[in-house]
Amino acid sequence: MKSSVQKRKRTVSCGRGLQVEEGPAAAEDEETWSGAMQLSEEDGRTFMQVLSEKYSPENFPYRRGPGMGVVVVPSGLGPQGSPMKDRLNLPSVLVLTGCGITRAGERADIAAFCAHVVELDLSHNQLQTWEQVSEIISNIPNLDFLNLSSNPLGEAGLEHHCAKAFSHVTRLVLNNTRVPWDSVHTLTREMPELEELFLCLNEYTSVSPCSVPCPSLRLLHITDNRLQDWAEVRKLGLMFPGLDTLVMANNNLNSIQDSRDMLPRLFPNLRSVNLHNSGLATWDDIEKLNCFPKLEEIRLQGVPLLQTYTNTERRSLMIAQLPSVSSLNGSVVTDGEREDAERFFIRYHLDYPQEELPEGYHRLVSKYGRLEPLAEVDLRPRCQAQVEVQCEERVEQVSIRLDQTVLELKRQLRTVVQLSTNSMRLYYVDKDEHCPFGPEEMKYSSRALHSYSIQDGDQILVVPKNK
Repeated sequence: MKSSVQKRKRTVSCGRGLQVEEGPAAAEDEETWSGAMQLSEEDGRTFMQVLSEKYSPENFPYRRGPGMGVVVVPSGLGPQGSPMKDRLNLPSVLVLTGCGITRAGERADIAAFCAHVVELDLSHNQLQTWEQVSEIISNIPNLDFLNLSSNPLGEAGLEHHCAKAFSHVTRLVLNNTRVPWDSVHTLTREMPELEELFLCLNEYTSVSPCSVPCPSLRLLHITDNRLQDWAEVRKLGLMFPGLDTLVMANNNLNSIQDSRDMLPRLFPNLRSVNLHNSGLATWDDIEKLNCFPKLEEIRLQGVPLLQTYTNTERRSLMIAQLPSVSSLNGSVVTDGEREDAERFFIRYHLDYPQEELPEGYHRLVSKYGRLEPLAEVDLRPRCQAQVEVQCEERVEQVSIRLDQTVLELKRQLRTVVQLSTNSMRLYYVDKDEHCPFGPEEMKYSSRALHSYSIQDGDQILVVPKNK
């Protein structure tokens, strides 16, 4: 099952930055509005100030059609003198990126205008405390997705009463926030429905263990950190026992150090793993991936072990060593491709000493038997042939080019048979003893010699026309 983050029109990219593609309502006037949006106060702006400016009828006109937003006319506004307008054209997906937001604003206004909001993108703002974040989301009761990427939350302490405001959020993005593991644990303890968590670009070199696991989490993106030791990855398996998808690209993981007995217990439900640009350097590490009982999708490119192979060798050798994998690097592994890969694997290791044969070799030999090397067949067209040229009683061995025409051959033979091109007829004789045909006249001057399938030892008869 694909991540629900990926199913939406908005896409969260966890590589060297965060990219968000908005749905139709939010995207409609985003470019125009963001170009005009400027930070007007030295100490930043409130969530409600930005919301009221971007989604006012002047900046975000109401349009009919599915997903185009709703007109919110609250029955009671905030305190007397509130700067809020009487109505806002608010979609259910709010995108407020890079707006200089530092604090929440009037909580009553947030509750009045955002009751229907299900997704909120606050990335690239200046929220520095969890208290302000909590004030915003605690007043959005239907919020399902929250993106806080690139907010300076690394030094902010997170109390449990603030974390409780996240209890209804199922997808949380904390990329490039430098949020410490203590805060992550506080959040996961208070988020019983959390399914997807993004912790990319946070400069983690280790993982702090948590005594309370988070069984609801299905997807973890933790790319572009510095988790090199498998002992740290092991902690993720213990913290998130229900994990279905683990994306760990660009971490330079050096090896998979646990035993084959331990690995199934660490990630019992893992179905998909991404280890692009890791430091795996042995086939033993690849074979250990077979120990995850439900693993069927693997992405593994840019690792030292595979750099010396051609693209075809690389894919075939990996498929052969991963018998349960149905998708490799985003491409489906068909039954035919698997059989070809497994046969290639056997032949590839035919000359290896017994002690150096990989573990999968004997399994595949028991399936297909010990295969003989494939015959090397040169399918390139022949360029030359050594033929016997006979003219009356005279016989000579001549090397001819097969890419030339009959007329060009006649010109070549003029000095051999002492005849002009107009004075000779040529006949091709196939010297194969099984050939049932006699001499074939080479009557078409523009015909290429290779079309006769001339081989070494065949004969060219030259007959003078006056004979």
